Amino acid sequence: MEKQKVDKNEPVPVPAVRVDRFGFVKQDHSNSPEGLSRTRSAFEYERLYLDGLIILDICFANHVNETLFREERRNRKWRKMIGVGGSDWKHYVRRKPHVVKRRIRKGIPDCLRGLVWQLISGSRDLLLMNPGVYEQLVIYETSASELDIIRDISRTFPSHVFFQQRHGPGQRSLYNVLKAYSVYDRDVGYVQGMGFVAGLLLLYMSEEDAFWLLVALLKGAVHAPMEGLYLGVKIVFKVGLALLKYCHDELVKLPFEKLIHALRNFPEDAMNPDTLLPMAYSIKVSKRLEELRLEYEKKNGKQAEPGGRAKQQPPEAH
Repeated sequence: MEKQKVDKNEPVPVPAVRVDRFGFVKQDHSNSPEGLSRTRSAFEYERLYLDGLIILDICFANHVNETLFREERRNRKWRKMIGVGGSDWKHYVRRKPHVVKRRIRKGIPDCLRGLVWQLISGSRDLLLMNPGVYEQLVIYETSASELDIIRDISRTFPSHVFFQQRHGPGQRSLYNVLKAYSVYDRDVGYVQGMGFVAGLLLLYMSEEDAFWLLVALLKGAVHAPMEGLYLGVKIVFKVGLALLKYCHDELVKLPFEKLIHALRNFPEDAMNPDTLLPMAYSIKVSKRLEELRLEYEKKNGKQAEPGGRAKQQPPEAH
């Protein structure tokens, strides 16, 4: 029997994958006890539905309609505040900074997030003041960090569909942005982990926009360089507290052996940003934590510096 010839140029069928709202691949639990349980639950729901419990669908439909209405209303407010292409942003920020701050803390609409990030950071102004610079950096300049960037590209968001394909459009865009920045700021160049920041930006904007936003974050445009990162440490702490608060009732029932696994695998509803972030911002962190930090550093022979950092005291001379 002759072996069937395979055309190497013939496209190989790619199995369909399930992704979440942000593009990350969901794990398949269909063969696990949890997956089988979900299948049974879906079957039971279908049976109840066929038995005549249509009222459930009516309730769900009303909830969805209300959620969509609130989301659309929030989008309209943001579009009015921003203006066409961001034309009204600076004027609105000067007139009503407290409104802008409140709306940002409630959450930027996902469809406008990329544009708003550029307006807040000042990267849009950097782009307009430097026409052609990004193209020059990508095409005509060379970087000493190119091999390091190539090595780390596949490690950046490997479970996201945009970055999964080797040498695909996502990986190429990420490489271009990181290479351009390593040339633009040769003092910093490229550091491991920078790809996750640039990768996130690329999910919301073009290469050139992502590059100038990265510049604004690391070099400073409107804000001091990396000011958002220093403030972000406190926010990350609050998000962690919000997760614990949301899952408190389930966590306290678990034995210690299962607690670590639970803390690494929070339920999907707990990770909903529309619920989690407002809860995180509502948490007030006590000043007692700062006092305890200073006390700890004092006991360990560290001297606090301005800005919350600490430096090691020199050893005493004998």
